[in-house]
Amino acid sequence: MAKLAPTSTKYIIKASIKAKGIVEKPDVIGAVFGQTEGLLGSDLDLRELQRTGRIGRIEVNMEIKEGNSEGEIIIPSSLDGAETALIAATLETIERVGPCIAEIKLIAVEDTRSDKRKFVVDKAKEILKGLSESGVPNVDEVSEQIKAAVRTDEITNYKGSPCGPNLLDSESIVIVEGRADVVNLLRYGVKNTIAIEGTSVPPAVAELTKEKSATAFVDGDRGGELIIKELSLKADVDFVTAAPRGKEVEELTQKEVFKALREKIPLAQYLKEGFNGARAANGGAEGAAAAQAPAAPAEKREAEPRLHRVERYRDERPRHRYADERRGRDRYERRGRERPRDGGLFSKMGFGRREDEKPVRLTARQKEEFGRMLDELVGTRAACILDSEGNVMGRVPVGEIESTIRSMENANAVVFDGKVTHSLAYAARSRGVKVLAGMEKDAPSSSGICILDRKDLGK
Repeated sequence: MAKLAPTSTKYIIKASIKAKGIVEKPDVIGAVFGQTEGLLGSDLDLRELQRTGRIGRIEVNMEIKEGNSEGEIIIPSSLDGAETALIAATLETIERVGPCIAEIKLIAVEDTRSDKRKFVVDKAKEILKGLSESGVPNVDEVSEQIKAAVRTDEITNYKGSPCGPNLLDSESIVIVEGRADVVNLLRYGVKNTIAIEGTSVPPAVAELTKEKSATAFVDGDRGGELIIKELSLKADVDFVTAAPRGKEVEELTQKEVFKALREKIPLAQYLKEGFNGARAANGGAEGAAAAQAPAAPAEKREAEPRLHRVERYRDERPRHRYADERRGRDRYERRGRERPRDGGLFSKMGFGRREDEKPVRLTARQKEEFGRMLDELVGTRAACILDSEGNVMGRVPVGEIESTIRSMENANAVVFDGKVTHSLAYAARSRGVKVLAGMEKDAPSSSGICILDRKDLGK
């Protein structure tokens, strides 16, 4: 007899049997085949169906109780529902088993596919739940991923050392340990980085530190301390900062990166007091950062009179970005022609018309220019003050922005490495400043002043 494979079984026929006398399993099976033979025709003959595998092996379980026999008959079937029902009905026509009178009653015809259906439904629910949880990706998240990928692709090389694309154009640089650190900082828009790739300082990096303001950004471990020590001996580093204790620069989040850069301290102060002592002495991270100027050693900064700081920063870079506009202004004057009224980068914003309190609206070009300036100020804790033509009037430490704009008459825009607070926004608006652009902002834009952060500028 052929045995029906469990995977092809559609139905299970179950019936009970009672016989007056003692009968055994072979007697029951013989009665099933013998007394149903020819009853439904040759197409539904049990022997033929079993031979072709459409009916499985008949199972019989019998028990003897007080001289009588009771049991259960189980028949697997791969026939369709109607044919299976006919086979099940024929079992109740059996009246004798061997020499004994018997009675067979149908218990049930079970659909084995019901379990499969339940499994399919449960699995479908699980799949649908997973799809619902994943959902459609947020547009801002996708946009940020694309920007991060583009920034990562911008990594270049300077005399054998991996670096960011703005290394040579920026007046300040950030020195890190390895290529992965450069990649991570690029991801967050810090493009003036260069890696020394180890504890040995390459000569090219040492030369750069003589020309630019340099900040060492190291891991928060013993290796980072050794790198600072090496840089202090072989390079002209102005400031130092480190990742949180136990973390590496390459694994920092955007918030941690900018927090560390804001908390940088002068090298001389670090060598004397270490990170914890120096920051505590300066009154915390913000106090330490605000006390620093990005382009000169601490001793020289403290020695210079406060009133001359704006003039000193005026002669510093990035002056090349505004040279064309200055040359253009001189060209009109030399030729005796009247300069166009809208020739300045920011003149369309209504700069100079301080009585106009309508909301300030920026063009794409203006936002791009502010964004570029903000990129160059990352980690410097400095502020650029611009006039109505977009020319840099001066550059001051972040902590001196309010006092500086209160003393100036023609400040129309301030771009700085810090957070735009309510007090700063109020002071700027009261002095006619039209644009405040910082790394972060607490204050919203209002009539007469436009307040921007890195997100607003697409950074």
